[in-house]
Amino acid sequence: MATNMASAKNQNKKNGGDATATSITADQYNDPNHNYLHYWDGRDYENQAEIVAIRRLIGTKHFHHAVDIGGGYGRLCVLLEEYADKVTLAEPSQQQLDIAADYLKNHPNVDRKLMQVEKLDFADASVDLFTMIRVMHHLPDPSKPFAELARTLADDGYIILEMANYTHFRNRVKHVLKGKKLPTEPVDIRSAEHRTEDEIPFVNHNPKTVIRQLAHAGLRVERTLSVSNLRSPGLKKVMPQKLMVSIEKALQEPLAGSHFGPSVFFLVRKAK
Repeated sequence: MATNMASAKNQNKKNGGDATATSITADQYNDPNHNYLHYWDGRDYENQAEIVAIRRLIGTKHFHHAVDIGGGYGRLCVLLEEYADKVTLAEPSQQQLDIAADYLKNHPNVDRKLMQVEKLDFADASVDLFTMIRVMHHLPDPSKPFAELARTLADDGYIILEMANYTHFRNRVKHVLKGKKLPTEPVDIRSAEHRTEDEIPFVNHNPKTVIRQLAHAGLRVERTLSVSNLRSPGLKKVMPQKLMVSIEKALQEPLAGSHFGPSVFFLVRKAK
C-alpha cells in the first residue's frame, strides 16, 4: 500500500515531534483503503498461533497494567483482558483506533491511546506487561523503541515481543544452496518498485541481532518460541485449521532454539 511520507512528516512537525519511521507506519494504517481488520480475513491459523504463543508465555501470571503496542484495532486486547486489571491499546494510527472503538465496544475497560512506540506516554517503570506483535517489521532500527520499553517497564515486568524472522528454515536452506551467509542486519523485503522513501519500511530481522539490541537497551530474553511454523497457503487449503493449530502448539517450544518459523516470540525482562 502506498504511503505519503510528506504528510506524515508535516503532521508530526505540527505535533512538535520529529518525523520517524513509526510516524510513516501510521500513515499506511490511516489510509482509508487499508482496513487492518479485513487483513485478518483468512488468517485464522496465524491468529490462533499467536494466541497460543502469548498464552504460553504468560502462563498463570496476572498483571496490573498490560499495554498492546501497535495493536491496530485491538485484536489481542480482548485476550489481554484475561490477564490484566487494565489494558491499553497504544496505537499510532487514528483510523485503527476508530475501528477499535467499534471492535472493542463491549470491552469498555480497554483504554485506547494514540501513541508512537518511540515516545510512550507512560511513567517510568509503570507498565508490567507489554505486547508488541507484528510491529518489528516496520522498525529497521528498534533502538529507540527498545529504550522506551526499558524505561517504562516495571522492574518485575515482562515484554512479549514478536519479530518477523529472516533466518527461518526455508531461508536458511536457500542461503546454503547459494553458498551465502545469513545477514545479521535487517533485510528489506519490499519489492524493488516499493523501495522508496514514500513507502514505510518492511523488514525481516535476524533473531541473534535483536537479542543483542535488547541487551544494549538493558533487556534480556528469558524465553523464545518459534511461531506460525506451518504458515503455508497450500497447507491451509488441505489441512483442517484445528489440526494445524494442534500441531503448531506442539512445535512452538521444540523448534524455538533453531528459530525455525517465520515468526519468533521473545519473553523479555529487564536485565539484572
